[in-house]
Amino acid sequence: MLNRVILIGRLTRDPELRYTPSGVAVTQFTLAVDRPFTGQGGEREADFIPIVTWRQLAETCANYLRKGRLTAVEGRIQVRNYENNEGKRVYVTEVIADNVRFLESNREGGGGGNREESSFGGGSGSGNRGGNNFSRNNQDPFSDEGKPIDISDDDLPF
Repeated sequence: MLNRVILIGRLTRDPELRYTPSGVAVTQFTLAVDRPFTGQGGEREADFIPIVTWRQLAETCANYLRKGRLTAVEGRIQVRNYENNEGKRVYVTEVIADNVRFLESNREGGGGGNREESSFGGGSGSGNRGGNNFSRNNQDPFSDEGKPIDISDDDLPF
């Protein structure tokens, strides 16, 4: 079984940082993710997806993410429910993020439009799984502009 999601979108508001009674940091924010098609009126539609981060990742997101910033989130979908004040059962679907990537530089910083990519992971295993997070200083192994890649049959997993 697999429960994994990767989203890229913009924050609809600044993250909210709170702490549980036991002192664990938790941050909530909403990511606006464009749909791959236009609506009947010809305009783009978006989904507004609630994101939750925990512990150090929550504090990092609260310190560095701001409304409108392009962000990638990797995590899992969670559905929880509770009973509200009126006695009705309320279901909440959200993404529990364990890796958040800031895909552009801070707009207020006057960075001159330079693209910056920072990755922060939480939970077990941190954010760098198998060395797939490339920084500006590392050469991207897939930058051959469409040229064939020579791969031995022994390297294939099937």
